[in-house]
Amino acid sequence: MNTIWQGRNDGDDPLVARLFQSVTMNGVVEEKDFFLHGFAVDEGVRRNKGRTGAAQAPDIIRKSMANFPVTTPHFSLKDFGNIACKDGNLEQSQNDLAVAVAQKLMAGGKSIVLGGGHEVTFAHYSGIKTAFPNQKIGIINFDAHFDNRTPVNGEATSGTGFYQIGQGDHWASLHIGIQRNSNTLLLFDTAHQLGMKYILADELFFENLPNLYLKIDAFLAEIDVLYITICMDVFNAAIAPGVSALAYNGIFTDAAFMHLYRHILQSDKLKALDVAEVNPLYDIDNRTARLAASLVNEWFMHS
Repeated sequence: MNTIWQGRNDGDDPLVARLFQSVTMNGVVEEKDFFLHGFAVDEGVRRNKGRTGAAQAPDIIRKSMANFPVTTPHFSLKDFGNIACKDGNLEQSQNDLAVAVAQKLMAGGKSIVLGGGHEVTFAHYSGIKTAFPNQKIGIINFDAHFDNRTPVNGEATSGTGFYQIGQGDHWASLHIGIQRNSNTLLLFDTAHQLGMKYILADELFFENLPNLYLKIDAFLAEIDVLYITICMDVFNAAIAPGVSALAYNGIFTDAAFMHLYRHILQSDKLKALDVAEVNPLYDIDNRTARLAASLVNEWFMHS
C-alpha cells in the first residue's frame, strides 16, 4: 500500500476527487499526462556550502500535494519515484534525471520534479534540451540568486546551473525575485555576459504588474518551450523558513506574485516545472513544503 499518496476520500464522484486518487505509480506516459520525479539530492548544496537536508524533501512535498482537489477533467499524474545520489556522484544523478525526463517529454507528457537542491536545474534542463533539441528553451527562474557561479576545478554545485546552461545555445532565461544583497557584482556581470534577463524582487508589486506582464510576454514570444524552476529561497523566511539559504527580505505570495505566476502558467509553451531547496530539517510545520506543493498544484489547476 502506498503510504505517501493518501488523503481524505469522499468517494469516486469526479466532483469530490482529490489528487491522490489520480496518481498512478509508474506506468506509460501518454499525451498531456503529468509525470513526476523526485530529485532526492543535495550534494550540490553541500558543495556550495549550503545547509544540507533538501534531499529529504520530495516525499514530504508529495504528502503535502496529496489532498488537493482535482479541478480539471481527465487529470492524470504518473509518479516515477525518486532519483538519489550515490557516493556523492552528483553528475550521475543529474544524468539519470535528464534521461528519465527526456524519454517522457518525447512521449508528450509534462514534467514535474520535486527537489532536492537547485542542482536540479541543470539536470532538468538537460532532459528538456534532449527532448526538444532544435527548439529554443526558455527558463523562468524564481530565485533570489542567479546560480551562475563558475565551477571551481570543474565541479558543479547548486549554484552553477546557469553557468553550465550558458555554455550551450538556443536558450534564454528570465530570473524573477533576484536580490541585490544575495548576488555579488561579479554574478550580476556574469548574468549580463550570458544574456540572463532578470526582474528584481523590488519590482514585484501590484502597481507594477502591467510592466511585468510586458516583460513576461516579450520573453515568452522569443522561445519555443518553457521551463519554470522555483528555488524556494526566493520567498521571505516568514513563509518559507525551511530552505538551504534563507532570504529574510524575500518576496511573498501576495496578489502581485500570484497574478504574475498564474499568467506564466497559462502559456501553452510550458512543458516542465520544478521546485527546489525545500529543506525539511529547518522547516516549521511543513510550511515551506506546503508552499512548494501549492505552487505545483497551481499548474495542475491552470493546465
